[in-house]
Amino acid sequence: MTTINLEKAAIGIELGSTRIKAVMIDENHLPVAQGNHDWENRLENGLWTYSLEDVWAGVQHAYAELRADVKKKFGLEIHKVAGIGFSAMMHGYLAFDKDDKLLVPFRTWRNTNTRDASGELTELLGFNIPERWSISHYYQCIIGGEEHAKNVAFFTTLSGYIHYKLTGKKVLGIGDAAGMFPIDSEAHDFDAKMIETFNAHIAKKGFNVNVKDLMPKVLCAGEDAGVLTADGAKLLDPSGNLEAGILLCPPEGDAGTGMVATNAVRVRTGNVSAGTSIFAMIVLEKALAKLHREIDMVTTPDGYPCAMVHANNCTSDLNAWVGIFAEFAKLSGAKLDTNELFGLLYNHALEGDSDCGGVMSYGYFSGEFITGLEEGRPLVMRKPDAKFNLANFMRSNLYTALGAVKIGMDILIKEEHVKVDRLLGHGGLFKTKGVGQKIMADALNAPVSVMETAGEGGAWGIAVLAAYHANKEGLSLPDYLDQKVFANAQGSTINPTPSDVEGYERFIDGYKKGLEAEKAAAKYFK
Repeated sequence: MTTINLEKAAIGIELGSTRIKAVMIDENHLPVAQGNHDWENRLENGLWTYSLEDVWAGVQHAYAELRADVKKKFGLEIHKVAGIGFSAMMHGYLAFDKDDKLLVPFRTWRNTNTRDASGELTELLGFNIPERWSISHYYQCIIGGEEHAKNVAFFTTLSGYIHYKLTGKKVLGIGDAAGMFPIDSEAHDFDAKMIETFNAHIAKKGFNVNVKDLMPKVLCAGEDAGVLTADGAKLLDPSGNLEAGILLCPPEGDAGTGMVATNAVRVRTGNVSAGTSIFAMIVLEKALAKLHREIDMVTTPDGYPCAMVHANNCTSDLNAWVGIFAEFAKLSGAKLDTNELFGLLYNHALEGDSDCGGVMSYGYFSGEFITGLEEGRPLVMRKPDAKFNLANFMRSNLYTALGAVKIGMDILIKEEHVKVDRLLGHGGLFKTKGVGQKIMADALNAPVSVMETAGEGGAWGIAVLAAYHANKEGLSLPDYLDQKVFANAQGSTINPTPSDVEGYERFIDGYKKGLEAEKAAAKYFK
């Protein structure tokens, strides 16, 4: 049996849209154990949510699986580690009163009911305020006359809520905080002038509060974020084995952990996280020339400005179609596990026409701001003379998973002339080796690299941030990643193929034109 020094290990737990994943890394930042918990959001009263009971049941189960994995592999019980970190899907709205009572069910990033608030705030602040940002949710509650808005004493993101319950500290990593309210990257805090403008605006509506007092304190990677309390230890590990006093790093959003997981925190680096949702992050040399509603301005975990293109929909419909083929395989008596099936279908997609041969798909489970949809309807259509075969069908589903984010990235690269030295991919789309990576390279017309650790995703990224928090030794985050984490990293790079780039451009032209059909489906197919 191999050995590990648990007191030099770190744990990262990330709450994604469909899975909660716990990862332990050793002192060399290598993943050595993990635990998982599958969950799903629910549509209640027209809003996407998860219950807090499901949050804690999921976190505890993922941790319990990690604990069992450590026991099995090393024969050890987890009592103490060097650090723990929590990450979660960014944005959304968890609002509490002065007694820490949840005022309304958790409203996730997936909700698009905040369009009016988003538009008003963007005009008011002269800064793009997306629908999913926490401040959009809060302001929508104000202008929508929701009774609870008067009683909000604290609102935060999912990672900030979990961290608060485990440490008693109302803090948030700057990357996740940038999904709450605009950040001043020089001050490493919420933008003071915009706070003042917002406060004056809501005062006219009878809300005489300082919104900064309602939000968590902003922290950069490595700053003091508190320790695990005795109550927090019992909450995370009901078995009672985990000890209080363990350092917790600032909680982060999945965008920040994606940057860390791909070593994309330096200027002119970028990463694309492709899973249930998809976002592309580029660390900027300078501010963008003008405001673009399709582009979010956020930050790295150490506070550098980033341009972020975020789309709500990516692999959900793609996975659903693989599920249909899994049903057929089972009916036919074929014995294929899920990974084999994904591999067969994804690789076969590369045999399709570069423009999908007249097959068009829209994998919209939910609304999509970039393309102007308040609701989504998964849709497949084809021309009468289309080359309708399995390869083109699967290729169209892979292509469309990148459709909305491609539109946003074209703004950065073609209009703002943003330079990118390297682009790294991570998340579920890249688990089938080489396929998602090639599709991405052709869609964005840029080399795309994938590290061997890419499949670990954000849970590994937040574990690395926890290790940095405990062992930074005066290094900046980029230097720590270069010298301590990725010095010997293995990976692969795929360059775009000119003919496939042209094919994707033809596909995206048809995608844009066909959006009227998707909008009609959302309007009339109830």
